[in-house]
Amino acid sequence: MIDTINTYARKIPTWALYLLLVIPIPYLFYSAATGGMGIEPINALEREMGDLTLKLIIVGLAVTPLRKYLKLNLLKFRRAIGVMAFVYVVVHLGIWVVLDMSLRWEQMWGDIWKRPYITIGMAAFLMMIPLVITSNNLSLRKIGGAAWRKLHKLVYLIAVLGAVHFIMVQKVWEVEPLLHLAVILALLATRYKPSQKAAVVSARG
Repeated sequence: MIDTINTYARKIPTWALYLLLVIPIPYLFYSAATGGMGIEPINALEREMGDLTLKLIIVGLAVTPLRKYLKLNLLKFRRAIGVMAFVYVVVHLGIWVVLDMSLRWEQMWGDIWKRPYITIGMAAFLMMIPLVITSNNLSLRKIGGAAWRKLHKLVYLIAVLGAVHFIMVQKVWEVEPLLHLAVILALLATRYKPSQKAAVVSARG
């Protein structure tokens, strides 16, 4: 079964994934404009874009453990997933800047410093910028594999900050944001490698 999925995955061009992932954006805007997102469509649209951003980050984090533990190889799609996560967060931020805050720059600047959930969200966004800029083969060659991989480990912190931002945005405690954080922590745990010294001590014990 896994081999069959891998075979089909190799045949799917990455541009098809970009196209598939961009489709929800105009659809959600249309839904918000036509009354399909409740009495507060701007707020609902903003949160939906943020939620989809976090889901894409989670999917991107899942690629490595899926390959390691299930032999499911979706590595060719990881870059597209990461780039589209950035696209969604840009749309999420744009909705807040243009539709929610109506370009009130002074108030937005104040909110970034005074409201912790906005501070955390903005920090996560800023961390995503160097990752999307270097998400290409040219940057990989110029930076070098080791340095490039080290830089892109920022996604771990971005994911946690994104989940915390999502939790803090809610007016009450909700299950879904907490599940997002739990899944992220579980995926990060699969990457944990005990140091050689700890492994030796454990073996002797």
